[in-house]
Amino acid sequence: MPFDRGRTVTNRIKAPHGADAAYTAFVEAAWQRQLRFALLLTGDRWQAEELLQDSLVRIYERWRRLSSADDLQAYLRKVLVNNHTSIWRRRRRESLVAAVPERSAPDRSVSADALVLRDALRALPPRQRAVVVLRHYEDLPEREVAAVLGCSLGTVKSQHAKALAKLRHLVGDAGENHLVHGRSR
Repeated sequence: MPFDRGRTVTNRIKAPHGADAAYTAFVEAAWQRQLRFALLLTGDRWQAEELLQDSLVRIYERWRRLSSADDLQAYLRKVLVNNHTSIWRRRRRESLVAAVPERSAPDRSVSADALVLRDALRALPPRQRAVVVLRHYEDLPEREVAAVLGCSLGTVKSQHAKALAKLRHLVGDAGENHLVHGRSR
């Protein structure tokens, strides 16, 4: 049950006085949608859950100040994107040679086209992936994407164009270059 994961987050940190009920309600309202968003960012369910939990912990630590914010969902999206980018940068800098973790089993209810698109999204750099997800999944206008990512409108436009070009190349016009299990045919 997804909410149990959110409840685990609240048990890890001592709550500001009286904040438990409001925070719990926020987690209940945000969990499913933000988990889907995190899954699109990471491409892996386990990593998406970890990313969302870590982001919720950060919000929980600042709950007293944030609980009166206008749009907590938008703030959580921004925290998710920033945490994902930080993790990606940290991993990129690491030069450790380790065993590649097993891929999570694909969701059998997802269509083949959705799997192709998910694999293609994984091939994008984090910033481009975030722009595509925010524009097309979250349906945010370019100005809001720029605000979430903390960059200029021009950067959003250029990253969006580069991402779409790469996706077109990876997926192909008629689906001839479908990515299967992380490799192009």
